[in-house]
This record gives sequence, structure tokens and C-alpha cells, in this order.
Amino acid sequence: MRVWHNARLLTQDPTDRGLIAADGEQIVYAGPAIDAPSFSNAERIDCEGRWVTPGLIDCHTHLVYAGSRAQEFEMRLAGASYEEIAKSGGGILSTVQATRAATEDELVRQSLARLDALISEGVTSIEIKSGYGLTLESEMKMLRAARALARQHPVNLSTTFLGAHALPPEAKGDKGTYIDLVCNEMIPALAREQLADAVDAFCETIAFSPEQTARVFDTARKHGLKVKLHADQLSDLNGAALAARYGALSADHLEHTNEAGVVAMAKAGTVAVLLPGAFYFLRETRLPPVGLLRKHNVPIAVATDCNPGTSPLTSILLCMNMAATCFRLTVEECLLGVTRNAARALGRTDIGSLEGGKRCDLAIWDINEPAELIYRMGFNPLYKRIFGGKDAQMA
Repeated sequence: MRVWHNARLLTQDPTDRGLIAADGEQIVYAGPAIDAPSFSNAERIDCEGRWVTPGLIDCHTHLVYAGSRAQEFEMRLAGASYEEIAKSGGGILSTVQATRAATEDELVRQSLARLDALISEGVTSIEIKSGYGLTLESEMKMLRAARALARQHPVNLSTTFLGAHALPPEAKGDKGTYIDLVCNEMIPALAREQLADAVDAFCETIAFSPEQTARVFDTARKHGLKVKLHADQLSDLNGAALAARYGALSADHLEHTNEAGVVAMAKAGTVAVLLPGAFYFLRETRLPPVGLLRKHNVPIAVATDCNPGTSPLTSILLCMNMAATCFRLTVEECLLGVTRNAARALGRTDIGSLEGGKRCDLAIWDINEPAELIYRMGFNPLYKRIFGGKDAQMA
């Protein structure tokens, strides 16, 4: 038994000192010290008035990949659009080429630094997508590499199969045949190997249509896999409504989502995952419909979207600042976006809040008030990271 006392907990009045007690990996009490049992035989850790939050959650990343797309960044600075880069053979397909050529060990090695950066800022749970292989062998290699990262580092991992991310060059423009491959071979094989917790797709004019996405989702559900969707980032294809129709865990991006889509998400319990890194990096101007999400009580999560082409972001703290600055989220919305609501976006009920029965994944901070986590840029006040009840600040 371990007890962290003399703490200020995110879940209570900061003028009261709080206490968290854990038996092994599980929280057994979190709340005001005055109301706590004695825990007389426990190891006691004095937090000296520091703030304690749940371990942070990055619920949308493409963290495993090979190579770099810095050259495309220069092209974009010179005026090339995302669509123009993609149509010229760059974009996702350039990362596909590098990722296919890399071994599993090389993918792990190249991805470790990105994961280390997130862990160093209090992240204890992360989602990692595939989608840069676009063959069964390469997609499985990516997902195995993601699993290897979690074995080497103290972090909770959710893996997502994103085979419907882009059309591989060997498909020669035939999207229907490639979706056949995704549905008839890839998803069944990944389900058998239990390498994926969910299935995602990129529903967009430069990627796959709503009808093709629905085929992917039908197959995922047939094999017992949950779904989520890259929806309405560049245009309004009613992706949010499509995600809601399938009971998706989340619909992500959402810059062009209409009110009907937001209403559908609210009814389905689908989480809105906002990705301010991509918005900032692509210099977009169309804001996601935050007002509508609030109006209809859709839970809002925030994530880095860590990827080589449109959001090379490995700072969850800066991501929250971007969400507040670009999307005008409140401090509370940002913090919920990387804790409780991020857990919902992953379908996880065991993480994301400070309460009995949850995993004891904590971040302890040297701050005077929670707003500092969002307000300051290039500032990491993490004092200690607790993973499963044990000190685990870094790998």
C-alpha cells in the first residue's frame, strides 16, 4: 500500500489537502485527507502541496513510422497545399515507402524518442495507429513495433489499425480493390493475431469515400473491433454522422462537421477528438465547431496527432496550449481533454480520473495552479510520474 498525501488534487477544492491511496496498481481512495481512512501500515509519500492529476492520455497518434518529411515542410512554406503534396506522390506515401523499408527493430528505435518526449510530460497512456504500411505484412510490422514500445516503456497502449489511410501505389488508383484487401484479408488477419484494439479510416476526398469507409466499419464490427474515424478534416462528407451511426469511440479533426453530425455524435456518445497540432501546422483557418460541441454536450478530447507530415508534435502540454489558443478551449476543457474524455475516446474505463477502482497512473506537478499546464509554452513542470502505483517518470 502506498499513500500520496499533502497533495492538491484536480478533483477537489484546492484549498483542501488531498490524499491518494493505492493497493498495488489500483487506487483505493482519492479525496480529502480529512475523510480518508488511516492507512496506518502504508508507505507514505509527502507531495509537499504539489498538484496531482491523472496520468495524461494522448488518444490519437501516428507515432510509429520511419523517415522524415521535413522537405515537405519547406514545400508547404513555399505555398504547396496538403492536397498538392499528396497528389504529387508526397505526403503519406513518402512515409509509406520509408516505413515499408524499415525493419521492426528500426521502427522501434526511431519511435522511442517520440514516446520518450510524451512520457516526460506526464503521459501514461497512448494510442498508436498503423497506416504507413498499406500491406498486411507492413501494417502488422507497425502494430508489433507499437506493442514492443509498450513492453520497453511504462505506458498503457491502445493500438488502432488504419489500413484505410491512403491508397498504396501498387493499387494504381483502384480504391475499391484496395478496400477489398483491407476488408477481406487485413482486418481478419489482425483480429486473429489480436494486434489491434480498434479500426480507423480516413474519410476524405483525397482518401476514401463514406461508402468505402462503411465497408471497413462493417468488417471491423463483424470481427469484434471498435471503430473511430478521421472525419471532416478537409471537407464535409458527413463523416461525423457516419462515425456516430457505427457507434464510433471517436470522430477526430472535425473542422468541417455540420450541426447534424454533432447531434448524431451526442446521441451515439461518440467523443470529439480535436487535433490542434495539425490545424496549426497546416495553417488552417476553418475551426472545428466547438460551440456546437458544447451546445450538444459532446465530450471533447485533445490529442497531439503526432505524425511526420501534418503534426510532428510530441508535446502534450503544448498541444493543450494550442487547443486553448487556436480553438478557445477553457483550462478545464483542455485538462478533461487529455484525461477523462481521452480515456473515453479509447474506450477505457480504468484510466483518466482520480477515483477508487481506477489504475494508479498519476502525474505530480510543480505548479501553483492547473492553468500553468496550459498557459506556459516550452515549460515542463512534471515532478514525478506514477505508473501502476510505482515511480516511473522516465523509461
